Amino acid sequence: MKFQIIFQTSRKVTIEFLDFGIYFTEKKYRLLLNGKEILTSDRVVQTISGLTPDTEYELTAVADGEAEETVRFKTDYEFVTLNVRRFGARGDGKHDDTVAIQAAVSSCPEHGRVYIPKGVYKVSSIFLKSHMTLDIGEGAVISAYTEREKFPILPGLIESYDETDEYNLGTWEGNPLDMFGSILTGIHVSDVVITGEGTLDGNASYENWWKREGREKIGGAFRPRMIFLNHCENVTVQGLTVQNSPAWNLHPYFSNHTRWIDLKVLNPKQSPNTDGMDPESVDGLEVVGVYFSLGDDCIAMKSGKFYMGHKYKVSSRNVDIRQCYMRHGHGAVTLGSEIAAGVRHLSCKKCIFEDTDRGLRVKTRRGRGEDSVVEDILFEDIKMDGVLTPFVVNSYYWCCDPDGHSTYVSTKEPLPVDERTPRIKELAFRNIEAHNCHVAGTFIYGLPEAKIEKVTMENIEIDFAENPTPEYPAMMAEVEPCTNRGVFINNVKELTLKNVKVHGTAGEPFEIENVDCVEKE
Repeated sequence: MKFQIIFQTSRKVTIEFLDFGIYFTEKKYRLLLNGKEILTSDRVVQTISGLTPDTEYELTAVADGEAEETVRFKTDYEFVTLNVRRFGARGDGKHDDTVAIQAAVSSCPEHGRVYIPKGVYKVSSIFLKSHMTLDIGEGAVISAYTEREKFPILPGLIESYDETDEYNLGTWEGNPLDMFGSILTGIHVSDVVITGEGTLDGNASYENWWKREGREKIGGAFRPRMIFLNHCENVTVQGLTVQNSPAWNLHPYFSNHTRWIDLKVLNPKQSPNTDGMDPESVDGLEVVGVYFSLGDDCIAMKSGKFYMGHKYKVSSRNVDIRQCYMRHGHGAVTLGSEIAAGVRHLSCKKCIFEDTDRGLRVKTRRGRGEDSVVEDILFEDIKMDGVLTPFVVNSYYWCCDPDGHSTYVSTKEPLPVDERTPRIKELAFRNIEAHNCHVAGTFIYGLPEAKIEKVTMENIEIDFAENPTPEYPAMMAEVEPCTNRGVFINNVKELTLKNVKVHGTAGEPFEIENVDCVEKE
C-alpha cells in the first residue's frame, strides 16, 4: 500500500496511492499524522490540511491486511499570511469584495499566502500575480456576479506599435476574440498556487450567461471562464470545488507546467459549453484526482483553429491524466475539434468514465491544416459504465465552423492531400472495460486520403445496456442513430486487435473497412 506526496504547501499535502485502485482505493484506509489518526478515506488521491508551516511530519497509512506505509515530510516555508478581511473584504454575500481581494493579491510578497476565510465573497474578476499562494478556506465561496457590465474585457488581439506583431489576451473557441475577464485570471504569471477547500461559483444559469441570445458575443465580449491562465508557467490548482461556470471551467491557454489536483468541477448536465477543462496549446499538463460532472466535454484538448494553429504552431503536448472520475459530459476526454496545431504525447490512465456520451473522442476535419497532427495517444486501465460510445474518432466533425456541412468536409471520397489536411498517427487503448453501452462499441472513421496510421486495441471488453437509447455514434454527415453496433473501423493503415471482446451486438461484432493491415488475436 505505497503512496507518494504529489503536492505540498506550507499548510497541506496531497498524497496518491500507487496500484491500489482506480479513483477509489481497493479498501478503506486510515491516515495517522505523527501517530494520531486524522481521517478514514477510500480515495486514491487524498489531501491533508491544517498543517503548520516549516514543520516536520510523519504520515502513516493503515488498512486491514495491508503493510503499513510511512512517509516523512516537511511543510514549506511561509513568510506571511494576508487575510483578505484585513483589506476590507466582508464576505457577507452582498458587498462587492473584488477590490479588497485584489488589493491583498497585489500586495502579496514572495513566499506569501493570501487567505480567504469562511464567507460569501461577491466578485467579478481577480487577477493573479507571480510567486504567491491563494488559499480559499473551507466554507469560503467566491461568488461571481452575472452582470456583464461588472467584468473587464480582455481584447482578442492588440497590434504592436510597429505593426509587425500582436498581443493576444482574449480567446473564444480557438480564435483570438474579445472575452470577459475570468473569475480568476492569470496573465503571464509564474510560480502560483491556488488551493483550498472552498468554492468558486460562477452562478451561471439560463437566466443569465446561458440564455441562448447571450451565449455568443453580447455586451462586448464572449463569456468568461472560471479560471483562465494565459501564457503562465508553473501554476498548481488544488482542492477547490468549481461550479456553475458561464462557459468553460478551467482554461490553461499557451501555459506550461500546470497541475490540477484533487478538484471537483460541477455544472448541470444540461448546461451549454461548460467543458470541465480545455487545455489549449499547453506543454506539461498534469490532471490528477479530479471529479468532473457537467454539461459538455470533461476534458477537451485544444490547440486553436487555423489562424492560431498555423501562426504559432504550438501543439498541446506532454499531458498526464490519471485517477479522475468523469460523469455526464459529451466526452470524457476529447481531442478537438480546435486542434490546428495538433495534440501529442497524451496519456490517460486509471480513470472512471460514467454516463458520458463518449469515452475517448477525437474530433477533427479537413481544413484544420497540416500542423494538426494527433500522435502518441494512450488510454490505459479505464473503467466505463453507461458510456454511449466508448471510442470515437471522427475525421468529419461538422460542428463549430460555418463550412461544417460542406462537401469538402463531409465527402467520403479521397481528396488531394494539401496544407489543409490533418493527420492522426498513433492511438492505443489497453486494459479497458466498457459496460452498459448504448450506441456503438467503437466508431473510428479516418480520411481516405490520409488514413489513421496506427490503432491498437488490447484487452478491451464491451457490452451493452438492456434498454439502449439510440443516438448518433459521431457528429458527422451520413451517420444515422443506432444501438448495439459493434466495433466499426474505417480508413486505417495498421490495426491491432488483441483480446477485444464485444457482447450483445445487433449485427456483426466487427466491421473493418479500408484497413491496410489487420492483426487480430
